[in-house]
Amino acid sequence: MRWIDVHDIAIELEEAHPDADILHVRFTDLWKWVQELPGFDDDPEKSSEKILEAIQMAWLDERD
Repeated sequence: MRWIDVHDIAIELEEAHPDADILHVRFTDLWKWVQELPGFDDDPEKSSEKILEAIQMAWLDERD
């Protein structure tokens, strides 16, 4: 997975952190959690606040 795989990342985050309060997760934690996902292989420097926001919203949609 890469940073642009927002939907796939959201699915994996939901499986890894099912009890997380998605809207209150700090972007620093989210950034770390994404990099810890199995199969994630992208440059940490390629992330941005915009990408993290997109992941957060996709994760919220996944939970609903």
